[in-house]
Amino acid sequence: MQRLLILLPPLGWLLLLVAAPLLILGLIAFAEAGPGVPPFIPPLGWAGGPVWQGSTESFGTLLADPYYLEAFLRSLFTAFVTAALCLLLAYPMALGIAGARPSWRLPLLLLVLLPFWTGFLPRLGAWIGLLRDGGWVNGVLGLAGVGPLRLLYSDLALHLGMVHAYLPFAVLPLATTLLRRDRSLEEAAADLGATPFTVFRSVTLPLSLPAAASAFLLVFIPAAGEFVIPELLGPPEAQMVGRVLWGEFFQNRDWPLAAALALALLVLLLPSILFFQRLGRRG
Repeated sequence: MQRLLILLPPLGWLLLLVAAPLLILGLIAFAEAGPGVPPFIPPLGWAGGPVWQGSTESFGTLLADPYYLEAFLRSLFTAFVTAALCLLLAYPMALGIAGARPSWRLPLLLLVLLPFWTGFLPRLGAWIGLLRDGGWVNGVLGLAGVGPLRLLYSDLALHLGMVHAYLPFAVLPLATTLLRRDRSLEEAAADLGATPFTVFRSVTLPLSLPAAASAFLLVFIPAAGEFVIPELLGPPEAQMVGRVLWGEFFQNRDWPLAAALALALLVLLLPSILFFQRLGRRG
């Protein structure tokens, strides 16, 4: 009984903020678009009790129209590239933090977290100022006799903004694991004549692979549904799922199709989420 009382608050919280919104989203996805507020016909009618009147038209549209398939593929590809770049940058940063003096580790970790202490939109605004045609980057390139180049509203700007936003999510789990690793294994490998690269490849990397997988998924999962960065920095043709969903919800006011898009994205990301939870259970 006491254990049940302890579990009731978190269970209630999950039911209220996770299960209930998903249920509402599912009901909207099986509704029919129509005039009114809200702009859909509920899939449940009442004739002495709930009568199912749902429609699968929204899911049929997703499967039949290649526009939505391309949006999903582009979102997953962009998220994969972002996660891979973040992982490549996070490894040397995490190794540097783990190898620093104990008195320097906390300040270095705070520097990694520093971008979170500022507004998200001002940081994207800074990238717009740097990458626009008359911005600082093109100004420096002009001094070198190059340009001006079209940097803003390009795939380059999109990936720069994505990596800048999600890099801390990759650094923190790697740094935590590398700080706790057994240094004696690396020292033994070095004493046996292994080069620093061989030590990293044969000892450090295998020990940190679970953390690397967690870091990759921590970036990949939210990046797949990103809306703000592609909207402000990406090319107009970069129709990722977040932008498409926003357009269906606010511009076309097709709430059932927008809900179906959200559920389809959740289903696509579900294996990654389950794998991330499995890594968490393994410690």
